[in-house]
Amino acid sequence: QVTLVESGGELVQVGDSLRLSCAASGRTLGGYTMGWFRQAPGNKREFVAGINRDGDITRYADDVKGRFTISRDNGKNTVNLQMSGLQLEDTAVYVCAAVRVPPDLVLTRPVDYAYWGQGTQVTVYS
Repeated sequence: QVTLVESGGELVQVGDSLRLSCAASGRTLGGYTMGWFRQAPGNKREFVAGINRDGDITRYADDVKGRFTISRDNGKNTVNLQMSGLQLEDTAVYVCAAVRVPPDLVLTRPVDYAYWGQGTQVTVYS
């Protein structure tokens, strides 16, 4: 069982930067592919970024490419999402997720992930 806890969500202005963190307990994250998803009110949960268990393969949603960076520190059992150039459309609850898959896979569908955190709210205002 993996327990995930997100932190770092805040109320920020358009153009600001923010760093989200996901800390794990119960198991080491080194064996898991990790993903960040987000869900805005009335919308489906959508993929934002993912990273394989070794940290050398990443994938991003098209609308965050070049603005968001996912990284991981397996020694500290954390996964981070550095967000810059935040836009109003980035307002959502951000949730991290984990799944144990082969080392070269980064999955993008929520249904493929086994463990989920509770989420952290990011609100962007103009």
